Amino acid sequence: MFQPGADPGSSFPELLKRVGLASASGDSAGDLSVPHATTCVALRYTDGVVMAGDRRATSGNLISHRSMEKVVQADEFSGVAIAGAAGPSMEMVKLFQLQLEHYEKVEGGSLSLEGKANQLSMMVRGNLPAALQGMVVVPIFAGYDVRRGSGRLFTYDVTGGRYEEHDYVATGSGMLHAGTAVKIGWRDSLDRAAAIALACRGLWEAADADSATGGPDALRGIYPTVATITAAGWTRVADSELATVFESIATEVRAR
Repeated sequence: MFQPGADPGSSFPELLKRVGLASASGDSAGDLSVPHATTCVALRYTDGVVMAGDRRATSGNLISHRSMEKVVQADEFSGVAIAGAAGPSMEMVKLFQLQLEHYEKVEGGSLSLEGKANQLSMMVRGNLPAALQGMVVVPIFAGYDVRRGSGRLFTYDVTGGRYEEHDYVATGSGMLHAGTAVKIGWRDSLDRAAAIALACRGLWEAADADSATGGPDALRGIYPTVATITAAGWTRVADSELATVFESIATEVRAR
């Protein structure tokens, strides 16, 4: 609790450091069998952006989780897709969500999309000591820029370098296969249905060629996490709709 006149500041991570609650980084051993999240993609379409991620997490050659959520809502108009060490990734996303909420409550307004991307860049840079020991976190940040009236995509490297992508981006172990599929199918005039189908196609191709990427699991009812971010905000695509999309892809592959 803060007394009247005591300014907590707009940065939640800095507040944690001041009160002694910041978690230490860089203490993880590189030889631990740590669950890793894998393939995620994001792409722009006419109304905003689509984000998609498979649900598999692996520990070496073992499947450690089959239903991990790698695409997470950051706030009303943005989301984060994670790849890398699962534990640090989820911790970073939760801290990022709190940072955005904290800033909005303290300042009375939300950060710009550019400011949100910069804030996440600082968090990725702060994870560098752990990344040097194998606990790498490589997210995708995407959102709808209400000031520009369009969707925007940002990707990062392990040092916190932030890069804006104009059309599409992929990350994770299956990024080559997913990114190639999206690259071939991407058009500037994609509507919602076509953008979702293309993102699912990218994950399908990644799962077909990369053992760490999970495909749709109709037996268990597990489908990739797919969400759209538009002027209306964040919306998760229902599994029933994804089931239809993946069945269409499977029908096409069987016909070939």
